[in-house]
Amino acid sequence: MSYLGRVLLLTTLLVVYIKQSNAVCGYESCPATKANMINIHLVPHSHNDVGWLKTVDQSYYGYKNDIHHAGVQYILDNVVTELIHDSKRRFIQVETAFFAKWWKEQSQTMRQVVKKLVNEGRFEFTGGAWSMNDEAAVNYQGVIDQFTLGLKFLNETFGACARPRVGWQIDTFGHSREQAAIFAHMGFDGQFFSRMDHNDKDTRLENLSMEMIWDASESLSGVNLFSGMLYNFYSDTPGFCFDVLCNDEPIIDGKSYDNNVKTRVDDFISYAEEVSKHYLTNHIMVPMGGDFQYEDAKINYKNMDKLIKYINERQATGSNYNIFYSTPSCYLNSLHQSLQSWPNKTQDFFPYAHEPNSFWTGFFTSRPTQKRFERDGNHMLQVAKQLSVLAELSSEQQTKDLDYLRQIVGVMQHHDAITGTEKQAVSDDYDRLMYDAILGGANTARDALRILTNLPDAEFESCLRLNISECAFTRNGADNLMVTLFNPLAHESTQYVRLPVKEEIYQVTDERGNYVPSEVVPVPWQVLALDHRSNDTQHELVFQAKAKKIASYFIEKVDQLAVNHSSTVTKIVPSDDEDSEIIVQNSLIKLTIDNQSGRLKSIEMNGVSENIVQNFGVYDGLASCAYTFRQSGDFEVIQDNVEFTVYEGAMVKEIHQHWNEWISQVIRIYENVNRVEFEWMVGPIPVDDNVGKEFVTNFKSGISSGGVFYTDSNGRELMKREKDKREDFISDLTQQPVSGNFYPVTSRIAVQDNSKRLVLLNDRAQGGASLEDGQLEMLLHRRLLFNDGGGVGEALNEQQYGKGLIARGKLYLVLDSAEDADTVSERLAEKELFLPFWKFFSTGDGSVKAVSKSLPDFDELPQSVHLLTLDSFTENEILLRLENFLDATEGKVVSFNIRHIFDSLGGVEIRETTLDGVMPLSEMKRFKFHAQQSGNVPSTVEYTMAQHNPLTAGTFDDVSEFSVTLSPMQIRTFIIKTE
Repeated sequence: MSYLGRVLLLTTLLVVYIKQSNAVCGYESCPATKANMINIHLVPHSHNDVGWLKTVDQSYYGYKNDIHHAGVQYILDNVVTELIHDSKRRFIQVETAFFAKWWKEQSQTMRQVVKKLVNEGRFEFTGGAWSMNDEAAVNYQGVIDQFTLGLKFLNETFGACARPRVGWQIDTFGHSREQAAIFAHMGFDGQFFSRMDHNDKDTRLENLSMEMIWDASESLSGVNLFSGMLYNFYSDTPGFCFDVLCNDEPIIDGKSYDNNVKTRVDDFISYAEEVSKHYLTNHIMVPMGGDFQYEDAKINYKNMDKLIKYINERQATGSNYNIFYSTPSCYLNSLHQSLQSWPNKTQDFFPYAHEPNSFWTGFFTSRPTQKRFERDGNHMLQVAKQLSVLAELSSEQQTKDLDYLRQIVGVMQHHDAITGTEKQAVSDDYDRLMYDAILGGANTARDALRILTNLPDAEFESCLRLNISECAFTRNGADNLMVTLFNPLAHESTQYVRLPVKEEIYQVTDERGNYVPSEVVPVPWQVLALDHRSNDTQHELVFQAKAKKIASYFIEKVDQLAVNHSSTVTKIVPSDDEDSEIIVQNSLIKLTIDNQSGRLKSIEMNGVSENIVQNFGVYDGLASCAYTFRQSGDFEVIQDNVEFTVYEGAMVKEIHQHWNEWISQVIRIYENVNRVEFEWMVGPIPVDDNVGKEFVTNFKSGISSGGVFYTDSNGRELMKREKDKREDFISDLTQQPVSGNFYPVTSRIAVQDNSKRLVLLNDRAQGGASLEDGQLEMLLHRRLLFNDGGGVGEALNEQQYGKGLIARGKLYLVLDSAEDADTVSERLAEKELFLPFWKFFSTGDGSVKAVSKSLPDFDELPQSVHLLTLDSFTENEILLRLENFLDATEGKVVSFNIRHIFDSLGGVEIRETTLDGVMPLSEMKRFKFHAQQSGNVPSTVEYTMAQHNPLTAGTFDDVSEFSVTLSPMQIRTFIIKTE
């Protein structure tokens, strides 16, 4: 048939199809099952990475297929065409980033067809986020935002029939408890995944616990999620990949000598029989698809049609197998109707190993600078969203820039983006996308500040190279400089601000003309020596600032020190006395540095003193790759004596350490800040011996932690870890006893005993462990030369300016009494370090008066309440999320009223929604499953609803209707309709 003929045929089919069919979606559209048979739910799907071996656009357009055959646009084109032919066929779509791109290119006729497929439950969205996010290196805020982005698009495009009910985290490298909690709070009924530690999976296969009820919060009751592990993997049944990318036998029927129907059906039924032995009900789910499959969907469906036909024909001769097209949600619906009770799960699924020598703990740290850049992108996103709401921005360009930033931050949550497990060319493209998106967000923030400060001509520029103490705006001097700070947090915050400047004398004033104390400290010479850094500014101006939402400070160069507001910094060079120590202290913290070794010796703070020694060192990563950390040999401590210099000021005291030609660090304490800052710089990691390196730092103390330590789950609740132990199985650690004890740390890791507690907070996702009592170890940087053939196809050997990558970052240490440990202050520090002041630079002196527009006063909220989200949702709606960020051991239930926020935002109506912001909370109705240990055996299907009365109110309602109660760790989400 000619091309024109095919187009005419397709057009005819589309027109006929649009006129026919009755729309029934959701669980009502699920296929009928048979009670006395093994029901095989055949699930057609395509796993489409939003960047991995090829960039996002290359994967969508089918470009550079010599690298990897992937063309998402063709997959969607062909799947839709094939679904039209048979109403029994199904397909699930997961990554909304790709679907949204495809949707924009479709004709109205095609859009009508897809809407009808969605309304019939035949084209079903599963997961539905912008990307299939990682679960180890992500912060919960980024995950929630990208689900909101994806689910909002689906709802606005298709309505309720497009709302996913099931998570599909099939390719993430381990699974976090917080991710399960997020699904539950969004009203999802369950989730499925396909990666699990091989020892865990073997145990579960044996004891029929592949599907379970996951208790997803220690602080919130009733937050559980049905979670299921796929039998084989997310790809096709072995031997039954009918895709054009595969070479498995097609089903040959008819009068052919090669007719293989009997053997093909026999083999599939044998497989189904084996699968069914390991699950509790008479339902099994068999995924049919894989990476970027269904580009020629006709082949897939034609063979699956035959498979279904010939397996079901055998029922007439006594076969008890019933096979049909289905979806993960329909499979879950069948499990719910089975009235079965299930095993229970309370911890998480980290670390993941697919074999004894392969713990996937390296990606917790891989590409450390990219992990930090993702944090910067999220930081700008929160700033730009809040400012856009406060300034009521609405222009087409502003909306476009903010949407683009949302999308790129969503892309960066992908399990081959923030993980650092992509090819270098793809990593470079992610950086390009993020940089462009941040610039757009910065333009939006600038426009908002010009309105909110009544300074329409101010520059309000952002500096993206402050991590190496460089800013184009101050390169030629910081005289007559206005620094405007935006605080994304709910409460007024006091933080130290550092600005790159020349070595001159400065005077700092606030908006009222009050002098603000300041100091000028030198930038470490190792930073000045960076090849790519302009050295016009070699010092930093430091002062303490305070901001509720927006605050401006003015810097002026002066000829001499003004009395009482600016102080000098003293340089102290260590003596030659080998037995001496140097004490560096302020009113809260005392540090002791060993004069001979130049290393930290002890810390005293919070009434506690402890010998704490910091080391840097490496594990040989001879067989490590971007995913896995395979140590070969023991930890090799960097033995060099450390050269150091101390700089002492009234506000900040710094110990500049030079360990060797590729390791340097600044240990820093600020007056009235109760933590010690370690700013490390590492690289290029030497590989002259042709052996890759895993670079770590560890802190050793005398704390008797008994092998127990704690790490955060995506920045929320702390998880208890025990060295060499797992919750449900025995892990094979014989070959990898070190890497098998590393866990993801996105904000905090801690050890403690009955008297003392030691905590590290970080500025990006990293791998962390406690391999000895009282010790904390963080994997900071990786440079590897080995490609293990696991998929990415190249070693993780990052280059920059022709050399190995140099990374710079920060750790923050807190030592406290265990009995009186103020973990609340750790939570507050987490928020402040994750979303600090964003600095905007303009020309201006104290005569420039920034007159801020009246803003909502979030500072009136209880101290444990965090402003998680303030965002424009639609043209006349605002998305507001409030979180009680303390857990049940730290905080209590808090109640407060938000009428003043509602009024100040111009609210007319307010309604409460599920966590994603899309579904009204009053409509949430989740499947209720029972755990076996509860002893409850359901006699009929049960559901769970919202555990409190959803808030809904309007302008004319009494103020009492705006009361909000938050339990520890609870997040509540609201949509405020404005005039």
